Amino acid sequence: MLNVPNLLSLLRIFLIPVLILLFLLPHDSAAFWATVIFLVAAVTDWFDGYLARRLNQSSPFGAFIDPVADKLIVVVALILILFKNPQWLILLPIIVIVGREITVSALREWMAELGARNVVKVSNMGKWKTTFQMIAIACLIFSDSLFGLPVFELGLVLLYVAAILTLWSMLIYLRAAWPMLMDKG
Repeated sequence: MLNVPNLLSLLRIFLIPVLILLFLLPHDSAAFWATVIFLVAAVTDWFDGYLARRLNQSSPFGAFIDPVADKLIVVVALILILFKNPQWLILLPIIVIVGREITVSALREWMAELGARNVVKVSNMGKWKTTFQMIAIACLIFSDSLFGLPVFELGLVLLYVAAILTLWSMLIYLRAAWPMLMDKG
């Protein structure tokens, strides 16, 4: 069902090639425009969920496409950042973030098969993780100093905060699901 929230999720997917192109362009303003595209995607991530609840337009397709769009844009952005800055200091939090996304997605799928999807529904910790992650990625894409502020370094610190919150939220989900995992194991 195509409604406004689902169209916003699809927009995030369609913005991925635009983000890649702008990020890789050898132009002075490319990082600025890539950051703008990423921030538009981040805002649609929040806005589609808000609209789905507010307009009562939740749907099975939306429940599927929203997290897929979120993970695709985040993983692509992290790969682009690592491509431009191939350092272990950037690689480590990216491994943590991507590993967590795979683990929690698999956990949610399994819990849904057990009829216990609500056990691993999105938590406030997950929302904080996403917020720090999106700000960190935007800073790392932009990478230049802004008004004397070391944006890239700030983004790196925030990426580590996001990685810590990522691990914390994963542990919360695993702890909540653990009794069912052991019972059905």
